[in-house]
Parts: sequence; structure tokens; C-alpha cells
Amino acid sequence: MAAAESEQDPSSPSGEFLSFSARDTAQRWLAASDLKQEVYRHLALYVPRILCQGTGGRDSREEQREELGCQLLLLAPLEWFLLGAEPGAGLAHLQQNNRPSALCGHVFKVGEPTYSCRECAADPTCVLCMTCFLGSVHKEHRYRMTTSGGGGFCDCGDTEAWKSSPFCQTHLPDGGEAPEDPVSQLSPDLVARGYSLFSILLKYAVDLLTGDQQDQQDRQDRLPEGLEPPERADTYFCMLFNDEVHTYEQVIYTLQKAVSCSQREAVSFATTVDRDGRKSVRYGDFQFCDQAKSVIVRNTGRQSKPLRVQVMHSSVVAHQSFALKALSWLGGIIQYSDGLRRILCQVGLQKGEGENSTLVDHLMLNDSKMWKGARNVYHQLLMNSLLMDLKFKKIFAIQFAKNYRRLQTDFMEDDHERLVSVTSLSVQLFTVPTMARMLMVDQDLMGTIIRTFVDQLRHRDLQGRFQFDRYTAQQAFRFQRVQNLIGDLKYVLMSPPDQWTDPLRIKFLEGLDAFLDLLRCMQGMDPVVRQVGQHIEMEPEWEAAFTLQMKLSPVISMIQDWCRSDPEVVLVQAYRKVLSMLSQSSGGLPDGEQPLSLVLAGHQVETFRYQVSQERVSIHLPLCRLLAGLHVLLSRTEVATRFPEQLPLGELAPPLLMELPLRCLVLCAQVHAGMWRRNGFSLINQIYYYHNVKCRVEMFDKDIVMLQAGASMMDPNHFLMIVLSRFELFHVFSSADARKRYRDNKDLVQQNTLIEEMLHLIIMVIGERYVAGIGQVQPLDEVRREIIHQLSIRPMAHSELLKALPENGNKETGLERVIDSVASFKKPGVTGRGLYELRPEWNKHFNLYFHHYSRADQSKAEEAQRKSRRQNGEDTALPPPPPPPLCHLLGSLVNLLQCDVLLALEGAVLQWSVEPGGGSWTESMLQRVLHLVAMALLEEQQQLENRCGEEDVTFSYTCKITRPGEAPSSSGSILALLESLQNAPHLEVHKDMITWILKTVGTIKTIRERTSTSSTFTVSQGAGPEETGRDRDKAERKRKAEMARLRREKIMAQMSEMQKHFINENKDLFQQSLEEMEASTSAAEYSSPSSALTCASKVCVGPRRVGGADLRQLVTCILCQEEQEVRGAGKAMVLAAFVQRSTVLSRNHTCTPEPAGRDPVFMHPDLPVGVHTASCGHIMHATCWQRYFEAVQVKEQRRQQRLRGNTSYDVENGEFLCPLCECLSNTVIPLLPHLATPGHSPDPPSLEAWLQTTSQLIAALHTCRKTPEGELEGAEPVPEGFRLDFSPQPFSSSISEMITTFSLAVFKVGLKVEPDEQDGRVPVVGWSTCAFSIQSIERLLLDEDKPLFGSLPCRQDDCLSSLVRFGSACWTSVPQNTVYTHFSRLLAVLVPDRRVENSPCILNLDMFHLLVYSVLSYSSLHSLDQSGRSSVDVGHLHLLHLVTVAHLVQVLLTCSTGEVCMDQDGGGSEEEQLTLQLYCFLRKHLSSLPDVSPWQLWSRVKAGILPFLRAAALFFHYLNSAAPPADLVAGPGQWESLCSFLSLPPNLLLLYQTHQDLLDPLVLSWIQHPGVPPLLRGGIQHPGVAPLLPGGRVTRFPRESNRLIELPEDYSVLINQASSFTCPRSGGDKSRAPTLCLVCGAMLCSQSYCCQTEVDGEDVGACTAHTFTCGAGVGLFLRVRESQVLFVAGKTKGCFYPPPYLDDYGETDQGLKRGNPLHLCPDRYRKMERLWRQHGIPEVIGHAQEANQTLVAIDWQHL
Repeated sequence: MAAAESEQDPSSPSGEFLSFSARDTAQRWLAASDLKQEVYRHLALYVPRILCQGTGGRDSREEQREELGCQLLLLAPLEWFLLGAEPGAGLAHLQQNNRPSALCGHVFKVGEPTYSCRECAADPTCVLCMTCFLGSVHKEHRYRMTTSGGGGFCDCGDTEAWKSSPFCQTHLPDGGEAPEDPVSQLSPDLVARGYSLFSILLKYAVDLLTGDQQDQQDRQDRLPEGLEPPERADTYFCMLFNDEVHTYEQVIYTLQKAVSCSQREAVSFATTVDRDGRKSVRYGDFQFCDQAKSVIVRNTGRQSKPLRVQVMHSSVVAHQSFALKALSWLGGIIQYSDGLRRILCQVGLQKGEGENSTLVDHLMLNDSKMWKGARNVYHQLLMNSLLMDLKFKKIFAIQFAKNYRRLQTDFMEDDHERLVSVTSLSVQLFTVPTMARMLMVDQDLMGTIIRTFVDQLRHRDLQGRFQFDRYTAQQAFRFQRVQNLIGDLKYVLMSPPDQWTDPLRIKFLEGLDAFLDLLRCMQGMDPVVRQVGQHIEMEPEWEAAFTLQMKLSPVISMIQDWCRSDPEVVLVQAYRKVLSMLSQSSGGLPDGEQPLSLVLAGHQVETFRYQVSQERVSIHLPLCRLLAGLHVLLSRTEVATRFPEQLPLGELAPPLLMELPLRCLVLCAQVHAGMWRRNGFSLINQIYYYHNVKCRVEMFDKDIVMLQAGASMMDPNHFLMIVLSRFELFHVFSSADARKRYRDNKDLVQQNTLIEEMLHLIIMVIGERYVAGIGQVQPLDEVRREIIHQLSIRPMAHSELLKALPENGNKETGLERVIDSVASFKKPGVTGRGLYELRPEWNKHFNLYFHHYSRADQSKAEEAQRKSRRQNGEDTALPPPPPPPLCHLLGSLVNLLQCDVLLALEGAVLQWSVEPGGGSWTESMLQRVLHLVAMALLEEQQQLENRCGEEDVTFSYTCKITRPGEAPSSSGSILALLESLQNAPHLEVHKDMITWILKTVGTIKTIRERTSTSSTFTVSQGAGPEETGRDRDKAERKRKAEMARLRREKIMAQMSEMQKHFINENKDLFQQSLEEMEASTSAAEYSSPSSALTCASKVCVGPRRVGGADLRQLVTCILCQEEQEVRGAGKAMVLAAFVQRSTVLSRNHTCTPEPAGRDPVFMHPDLPVGVHTASCGHIMHATCWQRYFEAVQVKEQRRQQRLRGNTSYDVENGEFLCPLCECLSNTVIPLLPHLATPGHSPDPPSLEAWLQTTSQLIAALHTCRKTPEGELEGAEPVPEGFRLDFSPQPFSSSISEMITTFSLAVFKVGLKVEPDEQDGRVPVVGWSTCAFSIQSIERLLLDEDKPLFGSLPCRQDDCLSSLVRFGSACWTSVPQNTVYTHFSRLLAVLVPDRRVENSPCILNLDMFHLLVYSVLSYSSLHSLDQSGRSSVDVGHLHLLHLVTVAHLVQVLLTCSTGEVCMDQDGGGSEEEQLTLQLYCFLRKHLSSLPDVSPWQLWSRVKAGILPFLRAAALFFHYLNSAAPPADLVAGPGQWESLCSFLSLPPNLLLLYQTHQDLLDPLVLSWIQHPGVPPLLRGGIQHPGVAPLLPGGRVTRFPRESNRLIELPEDYSVLINQASSFTCPRSGGDKSRAPTLCLVCGAMLCSQSYCCQTEVDGEDVGACTAHTFTCGAGVGLFLRVRESQVLFVAGKTKGCFYPPPYLDDYGETDQGLKRGNPLHLCPDRYRKMERLWRQHGIPEVIGHAQEANQTLVAIDWQHL
């Protein structure tokens, strides 16, 4: 291989660059007699020398050299030749003279936003690019926003794509007509050169890309004639091609073995193969490459089809690469001139000899043989040329339609996705209505698509029906691809024609014949037989059939729309054809069946014996349902009324038409009754989808329609008798004693359910009239009714309503047109969704037996309606709403309500209901009968009220229900039964409904009496007795209510008396509990008015402080429930806690990896990485917690043996879930008692004396450490009262052990090292988490304008209290010398000490961390003082004063002059004068400080030091258990109160002035540190101090709060930004999952192999890697194309979170599925930001993973 590479002379092309003249070459071509030969000779010479010079060591310089060589040596001569002039000027001239069409034609990139106007678009595929959309009127309309999958183009300017406003402002026609032939605008010479050159280049590209590669199995080294290189070297490429079968992992593993490359190289190869479709993985001689090919084929061919690999000669690869560049060049050139575009189209579609002889045909028909990159390039060229020229678009569409069958067949065998297949261009052609109809007429497109589809589904049963049983993976793959054909059919039928022609009618009806053949193959498929005795062994395949049904449903609806648009011809013919096909497919339906004669209620009907529970039955009946749909259209368009002679209505056999749908509905009823349980879940799933909104329009709804059509054409008694027979209930009602039902029937429960379902079916058949053609309604009435009934269940979000409504072909439900009229919108809060609530006035339209309700929905809706009526003081009866009148064709349907059989059914059920209990009837059964009675009464009332003049009303239900039952039954009439049931105690729940019925009967009687002039009829019990009954009923109800009220009052009095008695008996116990509660009152209750301390006396630091040592802490262990007082010598109690690294307070998000031995003693003021501790606040005994954690470890070991994968917590890293609240934790904080109140010393030492004593003690300790004996001559003297050998042990062993446990846990997390008790950094990290946690909470309280004290939740309050007390005690568990050393280093920053080297300058220090470290470490030093003369609080106060002065200097040094402030007049306050005095002292020694006014100085000092003082107040409050003043509890806090609480003067400069002589030398030493001047100048830092901020920037005070990045208000702006983002590692390839970091704003290429990096020896995705540099392992990301927020914590934990972008309905749209415009919700974004600043991301992730175990299985590290 090396030899082959060395033969290439890399300098030769460079020499050619200098001597080559593109102009001379073009002149030579012009003069040549055979242009093709000259061009080919040029390409044969230069292409192999410029392109594909091996695979080794290709870098950006090599790629640039190739690009430059291509441009200068290959493309420049083509441009000179074509233009006949210098290319730049020639192209500019072309563009200037061009008159482009109004089409935009912008080709969408992957992920680019697209917009479709819901009001103006002809169909959902008509879209605009962002530029055109913003410049159009559609942005003011309702629109849908989606992201493009790539490949389509903008439809702006296409008048067929838009109902109105087809142009944006940019593409608005200028008034002049574009020339019909744009070629005429070009010069004849240019036209001739264009034809010649385009012919040669297109033929060159087609020959190279479509050469037969299957004949050369071993090698591909043939080139088209004329392209053979002068010298043919033995140099080959081993070319690996992409497929959709093998995974990334398989390809990477195989390449590592085959070509001996590293994993990173293999990942790069695999990524390129996936992106471009092929990649050379080895370069050398033939044998060398063939060896790699053999390994790859052998390794990948064991379990599936092997990877496609080919050994190709380097010259062939070079020419193929240039062929793609030439096609891209052609696509670019034609953008300058529509004339050149027309020439290229003519060349591409110029016919040769034979069929499919054009160059475009060759490309299309060889599409499946090309690799992905080649397909993308030529598809792009087709879209830029043929699809942009309307004339040639039609010609291309005809060629596409001619080859449609072959192209689809090739696609079935192709293993590439459809996006890169030429078949995907169908959406560009078939969605143009005129073109689709032209292709339908000329090329029989509709029939071609359907026949191709049917041919691909080859598996049939003996009856010719589709059979999907036991589909193999390959068959499932083909079935998935076949579904794309249905999509093409939808495109063709999407727009029904406004005007029909005879040829269009003929071809449409021919296509309908083909479609009916398809439906015949579906009719009766997947039949089921009831399993009896034994459960089904294997669940049958059912999903494929329902997938087919779901895909075809919109097509069936579209075919009906086409038929409706020509009712007199097409609709009638279609109806005949469907009826004929149905009779053929079910011709022998009753043959061979046993005839049956049914007699009931004096009526007889002939039918045949069939039992659903014993015979085969299918749920798939598309032919019956299509006929039902067409029957409704006949009624809707009134064709049946106007032209009855054209319809075969006489041929209809209603019992046979309704037979199959009835069987299907009976099957559903029997499944609900539990008769088919042994048939498994497959049948239950089929029943579910049968009623589901995705299928019901063309399944369940049409079955109801078919029954309605059958019932309207039959005697109603005969119809109901057949229904009874099919429900297998005829014997129940046909016996002589039907009204006396036997109770010992073992199948009584099933029978009852079947009776309920049958009655429900009758209700639906009679009452479901809200379909245009059944009832006299409009389509929007149907949508309104759906919405009313959905909102009757509960208030719903917009998306829920959309899901509940069926879509039409344009993905519209009609919701927006009617929603505002029936519902009011309630906006969402920070959580939840916006909800629609039904307006009260629409409740009257509620129908309890709405046919689209499931049983659960019906129950919820009924409860909601009854509750609403009770609240409004109305009766709880739920009568049916008044029905709309029926259409003429189905007008006889109402007779069902008054037929004898239904009256017999109603009478039987009412008679059964007289006797309570027994199981012979059910509440639901009675409720349905009452509903039917009410429907009949409403029908009669409406007919009476709407009759014209003396017209006779034939509907006389009230008359029939007053007649008594016939012999031998001795029962009375239905009305009499109802009156007897009205006051039955066991029917109390139905009383209101029965009362309503009786009242309505009276109303109807009154109407009849008023309007009747001759004959009248009387109700058996007239109006008088009825009114009397109602009055009696009202009085009875009132009496019962009064009795209930008295009973409640009596019970409440008894309970009150019992409570008093119990308290008196247990008075001592209650008193003791009250005392304990008072003793353990939380520190949060600061501002009690009974507090004896005044605000002025409340001090938290210094000898005057009042501590809380007298407060007893009684706590209860959540595990053993034992109560215990917190004492230093007692058993250890602990708090569950979670420790994490954090960058939340840092403004710098480009942290570099920290060195392993980093010194954490000094914290930079930017707080780059802190250690945060949080707790859920739940307390346990240390021993209980240890036992619990050991049990968790054992459980995890067992789980790992059984299951693989992660859990929401990592036991190996010490993580566990709190036993009570399941909050994520990784350690425990020991609870320690309050510090003792100091004795009030009369004369505490001054600052100077304290400094002297402390320095002397440090010196003595320093000397003592250097000498092993401890005391030597010359050693520093020890201050009086101090003992250097004193080592206190204030805590029990268990508490000390827990202190060590927590210290090591914080040390491990904070420094990312293994725990080491001997490491001197252990206590420092413990102090650090204390300081950082306080700072983060203080910053949050300040930004939210909350009080410093009193506003924290108990969990945070307890956590901070425990943390600070731990910090004050952690020195007891480490070697004392370590703590002494830390204190001496910390004090040396403030008081220079020659023994301490490399102290940082004060500009590189966070003063609060310095204060906390110093105070907490000083406790160790003070413990050596055995004199008792001064308390530790004196030292704390002096340290606070010193650090405060240092912070004052720090603030003054970093004052910025950026803000322009108005200087105030006047002499200035004392604060301003003292501030100026100190500032002048600083300027005296630092001349670089700017001149600032005193007022400005003091205001900045006050603002800059406030956060420090607030944090210090929190710290000392928790350290000393000091109650704060009321000002700091009730509000944001006053400056004076804060200073008083900290024992500081309100004028902080007095600290400096009081001790000026002492402090001046210290201040001087601070500002003269070698690191200060460079930092102030913004230059390079002192070598001894490493800057943590890049560029040596100075942190200014007050520090600016950290925020998440600003997001645009409109989400499409983000999508647009992401669409232009390219993967940084894939050579400009578009990122598939662009992800935005919400912390720093970086855009990342997520979820891809290309951008994986190594972190701690493990490959992780871009997001996970980014979290370690930006967020210390925690990250918040926005996945732009999915509109989804991603939370990541570490490598194995993550979850998805609702994004802050909402649509106009207050809902998120994760996945951008609905496409509503999204806008930023600031409140939700602030909530997310607060969660991040509270360090709550890991907790949210933990809870999410516990709630949803599927989140645990996701490989978060790869995102």
C-alpha cells in the first residue's frame, strides 16, 4: 500500500495549476470537430490525477487541494466554454437578463422549519419556507409549523398549492408575463453550446452512476469509452456501502477487524458511510483490498445479508466523484437562467431509441443501485430543473407514472429509506391537482397504484382474502414499504374535482373497480371463532390488518368525497358497483343456513339460523361500510329522491345488507359480556381499535349507518326480531311469560349484559342522526356534538380534543370553527395545560348514550352531569336531547320507537324492575329502557309541535303505552308500570327520570287535547292525579331532608361531647405534648411576638450574642420511629443528603479539567466549581441508616444478577433513596447540638491583642510541628493559658464516625478522588460545601426578593443548620496539625506571615469562603485555650471584621466606571467621606484606579458587600443558633438591621477608621501583592497565582446572578438556527439532533457517533461530555427538533422535561407532532431556571426515573 501511495506525484497537479489555461482549453473545445471526444480526453487526463488520491492522511489541506484542482482544471473550462466569456461576468450577465418564474423553489434542508397555512393551503403538503412565510399574509392566519425531513421545496408562487394569496412579497409577479419559451431569451450560440455541453456532461454522469455493477462481482474497473486513463496503475479502493440492516456497532467492530484501524477511525468510517452511502476503507493493490472485502463479508454475513463491499479501481472512483460534482455544477448553473434550465430539461428528457430511453429514465430506473450520496445529488438536480419548469414537470410526471410500477418494485427490494429513493418524488407530482387528474386519465394512475399495492400483498387464504399470519421480519419490512403506496393514492385523491369530464369519470370508476378488488381481499379477513373450554394457545396476528385499515380509512373517505362531487353519475355508478361487488363477495351468505321463522308480539319474520358465539365472524367489512357511506351520500345529495329510477333500491335485500355489520356489533357485545375471554388479548385489542377514533369513522360508525339504512327499509318489528335473534336473546322475550324471568339461569349475568348492549344498539340506531344524510344537520353540527360530549366528561386540553375527533384528508377536524361557541378557555399556570370548559347553556345537548362514549367515559360524564345539576338545584334526570329530524330516505326509522316488539321489550324490562334484587334485571337495563321511552316521547312532542295545519301525526307513542299488556300477561300498560315504579324505594336513583317521563306524557296529552277537534284519548290516570302525585312527592322529599338534617346535628353533638370527655381524661398527656412541642419549635419561627429579645439586642456573632444551647432538639427516626434528643454524647442521628459539584454560581462556563492535586483552601471569587449539599430533611439513627443502606446494597447485588442495566441511583457511588420520600441521596449529615451561649466577659481582647495572641500561638504551633519532641530551646513561647497538647473529644464515637463519613463523602464528590482520611484537604471540602450552599441559597433569596430569614422550607433550614454545625465540628475528626496549617494559611492572606508562601492576592479570593474557612478552623485553635478568659466568639468577631475590611478593599479595587451616574451635590455623608478616604489611600499606591465620586463609591460599596453580609448573617445564625431581628424575617431586610445582627456598624468604613493604624499596613500588603496590578490592568497574572478566569478577568461585585440563556420568543427562530448547524466532525454534514445547552448557549451534535468523546475512559455523547465542562456533570439541554428539554446528571442518569415553549392553547408540543406555532412562556422558563439554581436537577431526574422505569433503560451517556 505504501508503494502504491508513493507512486503518486503530489506536485504534478500543483504544476498544472500554474501552466493551465481554462480559456485556451475552452477555445480548443470550440474548434474541435468531436466535442465529446475532446471533453472526455480532458477528463480522462485530469480527473484521476486530482481526485481520490488514496485514503491515508487526508486532511483539510488535501481536501482544499482537490477542490481547487476541480475548480481550476475541470469546472473552469466548462464555464468558459458555456458562457464564451469570463465566468464571473458571464454569469452576472445571464442573471441580469433572466426573467425567473414566480416559483420560489427553495429546497429544504433537514430540520429546516416549514409552514403550512391551515386556511389557504390546498392540502397539508403545501408549505412555505421561513422567508416566504414571514413575507406573506399567511402569518396572520392559522398555520402549522413542522420541521422538514429534507428534499421538498417551497411552494410559494404555485397557484395550485394555495386557495388564496399564493405569493409572498418577494415572489409577487411584477406585472410582466414570463416568456413562454425562456430559451428564446438566450443567444443562439449560447443555446447551441448549452445543448452540446449539457448532453455530454449528463451522459457522462449517467453512464458512470448507472453502470451495471452486478456483473463485476470481484472488481469494478471498466470506464465508459474514451475515459480510459493514459497510464493504468494497480490502485484500488475497498469501498464499503451503506445499508439499513446492520447497526453502527456491527460495522465498527467489523472494520476494526478487517482493516486494522482504531475505534475512532472505525467510527469515522461508519459515520461517513451512513451519511454519504459509501466510504473507501482501504487503498492499495487489488489483492490488498480484496482481502479486506473478504473479512467484511465473512463477518457480517453470518446472521443476515452481508454488508455490500466492492473493490473499485481508483480511476472509476475518481470519475464517479467528478460525475457528482458535475451534476451539482449543472444544478448551480441553471439557477442563473431559466433558459439554461429549459435546455437541461430538454436534454434530460430527449428520447432515444426504444422505451425509457431518456437520460432521466436511466437515472430513475437505476435509482436502487446507486449509493445514497449519488441519489441525493441527482434528486437535487431533478428538483432544481424538471420540477421547477412547469412544462417539463408534466412530461417528467408522465414518465414517472409510466415507470411507477417498476420503481415501486425496485423500492421494495431496496434497503434504503424512502427519503433517498426516487419514489419519494411522488409527493411533488401527485399533489398537484391538475397533474394528478391528467395522470389518472392518461396513465390510469389510480388503477396502477392500487394494482401495484395488491400485487405486493401476495399472502391470501383459500377465499382470496389477505392473510397476515406469522409474518417474517422480511415480510413485515415489505409490508411497511407497501404502505407508502397508500400515501401516493392519498396524494392523487386529495382534492376532489370541481368539474368532471367524461374521461375522468371513466378512469375514476375504473380505478374504483381496482379499489373494490382490494376491499374484497380485505372483506372478512382475520375471522375469529369463539374458544370454548381451552384458552387460545398463540395470539393471532391482528395488527397488520388494522394497520391496513387505518392507512386506507382516509382513502375511503376521499373516494366518497369524489363521488359526492358528481352525485348524478359517479355516485350512482359507484353505488351500483359496490352493491354488485358486495353481492358477489357474500353471494352465498344465507345458502346452506338453516331457515328460521321468528314470531313475537303478533309479528312473524323469516330469517336463517346463525349464532355469533359458534360461527366464524370477522370485524373487517370494508365493502359493507363503503356501501353505507355511499347510501348516506345518496340521502344527503337527495339523488334517491330526485332520480329513484337510476338506483337499484329494489334490488336491495335489507336483511342481508345489515347482516354482517350486525354480527360485528354482536361480537363486540359478547366480548363486553365476557363470552370471548379465552380468545386472548388480540380480540380485545381489535374491539378497542374498532371503536377508536383512528378507525371508527370507517368501521363502527358505518356499521351503525348500515343498520339504520336496513331498519329504514324494513318493517321495524322484523328488524328488531332479527336483532334479538343475532344477540341470542330471542328466547328471553318470546316466551309466554317473558315478563316473569327465571332467576336460576346460570348465564343470567351474560344475558343481562347482552340485553344492555342490545338496548344501547337500538338507542344508537334510532338516535344517532348527527350525520349529514341521516339527519337534517350540517357537518359542523356533528363536530359540535362531539366536542360537547367530550367536554361533558371533564375539561380538556386542545390536544385531547383533537385526539378525540377524527381528521379529514387535510388533517383538519373542524374543531377551531366551533370550539369557541360551546366552550370557554382557561389559561394554564406555571404547570399544567390550558383547558376548555363546556359552557353551561350547552349541557341540555348532553346525551348519556352518545355512541362514541366508552363505558368509562359514559360513567364519568354521567357523574359530572348529575353533580352539575345538583349544584344548580335542578333534578338529576338526564333525558335525551331533542333529536334533529331525519332525512327523507331514512324517515321511517322513527317507527322503531313505537313498534310492537320494542314496546314488548320495554314492558318486559319494566315488569322485571318491579321486584327488587334477584339478578333478573340491572340498573343499566332499566336506565336504557327509560331512555328509549323518553326518546319516543320527545319524537312525538316534536312532531306535534312542528306539524302544519290540520296534518295528522301518525306517531302516537303515548296512545300505545297506555294500553294494557295482552293476554296471557296480566300486567298493566307501560305507563301504569312507570307510575308504579315512580315511588319504588329500590329505584330512588331513577325517580327523577320517571317523573320527567310522566310529566312529558302529560304535556303531550295537553298538546293533543288543545289541537284536537274531534277524537281525543284519555290517559288512564289523568292530569289531576298526576299533579297530586307530584305534590305528594315534593312533600315527601322535603320531609326526608329535614330528618337527615336533624340526624346530622345529633351525631355532631355526640362527637363534640366525646372529644371533650377524652381531653379531660388525658389532660396530663396533652400538657406534656404541648411542652415538648414548644421545646422543639423550629428555628423558622423567628418572629414570634412573645419573644423577650428586642431587635436591637439580637446579635449573632461576638461575645454579646445570645445562643440557642438551651433549646432541646427532640427528633424521631423515620425508620424505627424512636424519639431521641440530639446530644453530643448520645447516639448519632443523621439527615439524608445529596452532595454534588456545581457551577451554578459561576459566570464562566469553559472550565478546564482540574489537576488531581488541586488545593481547595482558596476559592476564586467567580466560584468556578463548588460543592453543594441538599437534604430532604428526614432524620434517621445512624445505625438504622447503616442497616438500611446495607439492605439496599444486597438488593442491588441480587438485581444485577437477574437484570442488567441501571437504576435511578448508583449504589457503588453511595447513592440511595430516602426511605420515606424516595429523594435521591448519596450521604448523611450528622445532627449536632447547639453551641453554648458565651459567658459575657467584661473586657474582651481588642483586635490588636487578639491578632498578637493568635500570631504567637501560630508561631508556637509552627515550631512545635517542626520538632518531634514538642519543646526545644529557642522554640516560640506559648501564650498564657494555652496547652498545645490538648486534644478535646466532645462527641461520642458514633457521632465522630458519622462526621468522618460525611467528610469523606463530600471529599470524594467535591474533588473527584478516592476517599482518604489522611488527606489534609478533607476538612476544607467540608467547609467549602457549607459556604457554597449558603451562598447559593442567599443568591436565590435575593433574586426572588424574599426575606433572608423565615422564607426557607424546613428541609433547607434543617440542612443548612446541620451543615454549619458539622463544619464547626469536623476539625475534631482530623489531625489537629492539619487544621492549624489551614488556619495559618488563611490568616496569612489577611495578616501577612513570612512562614506562609504563595498566598493569593485578594482579587483572586472569595471573601465569604475565606470567612467560613477561617471561623470554622479557628475553633480548633481556640480549643487549646484553657484559661477561659475569652470565648471563641471574640475570635469570630475579629475575623468577621478583618474579612469585611478586606472585602471593602476588594470591592473598591474592582469598581467599574462603565456606568454613568449623576454626581450628587452637597457635602456628602460620613460614609461617603470615609469611603473616599480609603479609596484615596488605595489610589495613592495604585495609580491605575479611576477617579470616582464619593457618592458613587459608597453606593457601589454598599451594593457590592451586601451579598457577603447576608451570607455571613445566615452563617452565624446557624452556627450560633441566634434568632434574627424581625426586619430580616418579615421583608427583604434593612441595612441597619443586618449590620446590627452581625455586630457591625451601619457605616462599615468605621471598621477601617477605628483601627486605621493597625489596618493600613495590612491593606498596603494586600494591594502590593504582585498579582494585583496585572489583574487590574487585565493583563497576565503573577506566575505564582493561576487565574481561574480566562484572560485574567477581574470579578466585580456584586456578582451578577447566573441565568439560563435568553431564548427567542418564536420557536421557529430556534429551528432555523438549528437547521444551519453542521456537525463539527462530519465535514459539514447537517446534525441529526441539534441540541442547545441552556446554560451556556452552545449548540451540540447529540445522539450521534460522530461527536462521541472519551470521558474517564468511556465513550460518551456530545451532551454528556459537555456537562462535565459546563455544568460539573449536570446539564440542561433543549433538543430543538423535538421541542424537548433534556436533563442530564452524570453518565447514566437523565430524563425529559416539558419545554418552556407553549402553543396558543397552553400546551407543549414535544416532537412537534401537532405543528401549532410555539412561543416562549417566561414563567415556565423561570421555573426551570429556579430548579437549576436550586440544584434540583438530580432530584427531578431521580423522581422521574422512579416513576417511569423506561427512562432507566435509555443510554443517556450516548446523548
